[in-house]
Amino acid sequence: QVQLVESGGGLVQAGGSLRLSCAASGRFFSIQAMGWYRQAPGKQRELVALITTGGSTVYADSVKDRFTISRDNAKNTVYLEMKGLKPEDTAVYYCNVRGIVAGISVSTNYWGQGTQVTVSS
Repeated sequence: QVQLVESGGGLVQAGGSLRLSCAASGRFFSIQAMGWYRQAPGKQRELVALITTGGSTVYADSVKDRFTISRDNAKNTVYLEMKGLKPEDTAVYYCNVRGIVAGISVSTNYWGQGTQVTVSS
């Protein structure tokens, strides 16, 4: 089985910081990318940040210069450091891993259960 366990969400004041973690467990043969998405009430899920195994990163324009994504390939763990949080950052944040699991021959997207981030004004 594959499990993505997220942690680090919570309630924070505007301007504060949080660090999200996502540990992917399972028989991964390879991982191509790890990232974070978020979904606010009444809105579509959107990409927040993505990092490939090689280290290339992609950020949503709304979080550039405030959020930093990083990963530990050896631990199959991805982090999202969030600074200067704004009320509009309030959403459920979902960890995503794209990889190949033993027994499955195609690359597949796997999702965590989500962690709530609430930024008060």
